[in-house]
Amino acid sequence: MKNQLSLIGITLLLVSACTAIPIVPVTSGKSQLPATSLPPIGILKATEWSSLPGWTDDDILPAWDAFLRSCTALMNRPLWQEACTQAISMQQPDGTKLRQFFESRFVPHQVLNSDGGSNGLITGYYEPLLKGSRKPTGRYRYPLYATPDELIVVELGDIYPELKNMRLRGRLQGRKVVPYYSRAELENDTGKGATSMQGRELVWVEDAVELFFLQIQGSGRVELENGEIVRVGYAEQNGHPYKSIGKLLVDRGELVLEKASMQGIKAWGQKNPNKLNELLRQNPSYVFFRELPADLPGPLGALGVPLTAGRSLAIDPRSIPQGAPVFLATTWPNSDMLLQRLMIAQDTGGAIKGGVRADFFWGFGPDAGNQAGRMKQSGKMWVLMPNGYTP
Repeated sequence: MKNQLSLIGITLLLVSACTAIPIVPVTSGKSQLPATSLPPIGILKATEWSSLPGWTDDDILPAWDAFLRSCTALMNRPLWQEACTQAISMQQPDGTKLRQFFESRFVPHQVLNSDGGSNGLITGYYEPLLKGSRKPTGRYRYPLYATPDELIVVELGDIYPELKNMRLRGRLQGRKVVPYYSRAELENDTGKGATSMQGRELVWVEDAVELFFLQIQGSGRVELENGEIVRVGYAEQNGHPYKSIGKLLVDRGELVLEKASMQGIKAWGQKNPNKLNELLRQNPSYVFFRELPADLPGPLGALGVPLTAGRSLAIDPRSIPQGAPVFLATTWPNSDMLLQRLMIAQDTGGAIKGGVRADFFWGFGPDAGNQAGRMKQSGKMWVLMPNGYTP
């Protein structure tokens, strides 16, 4: 921390000079942005409840429990304090009372993209289960790392208010701040990146592809050989932009677009083991983990509360406030069947950028993984903001 604070002056020079160090949103991101202003990410437009398709048909009770969890993080924020206080005081409300609560205390705002469009991409994610060990063996060779001590994280909003929700990540090289090691550098057994991570291993797992997708999901469970379950969650990221290996396989002619899902990429890896490492290392982004209490009711999202299967949503916090209720209108994975329900914005993700853009949390296990891996739908979103909110 002391070194990080002493580097603020150096960081300002680097930002103003537009160096190669990625400047990204607090959770992750791709684009390097100037230090003076941020482009518009999304637009919130107030509307009527009648414009929400399927609002009156949704059973919002499962979302209510998720909203109460959000309130533990929102209670001290003036805009949310009154609504959350009233929500917590309600005793065993039914669907009718819950709908009345939202309709009387919130105003729906349709989420629009910066170009005014109302449609966006809705994908899915889940909490996977991996096999692993506390020690490396011939079977368990791929480590999950804790955050390295030398990773420097600078909150740019503390320096430039207009850069709120943006971070710069790097490491010291002499008196200079340089980009932190990329995935390829961290996975090169003989390189400085891998050497710097020695002693930061949490567990080792048996499958490189499963580890790669664990980093994309952001949280998961590892079953040890003695049956113990270790729960891990996102701790930090190396600051490099996320690059889709599915898109890369399509561009290379290795997969057709319809097969560029998580399942399709895993199947490609099984058929092409000699090409696998090279492919994975094309994504320079790398996620570091922390061990979480095993008795949590769900993985922790970016809001700091456990996620709820089928009701928690990952969003871009530059367009949708963390913790806010969001009504989602989309379709089930690979289907035209309507999926219209109240969700709660409780998480973020490296590939979740833009106004109408979200990741639907499906829960834990193979069935959830099957739904998440196939989900790539078009959708619309409405954020429910407390009375008195002004964009």
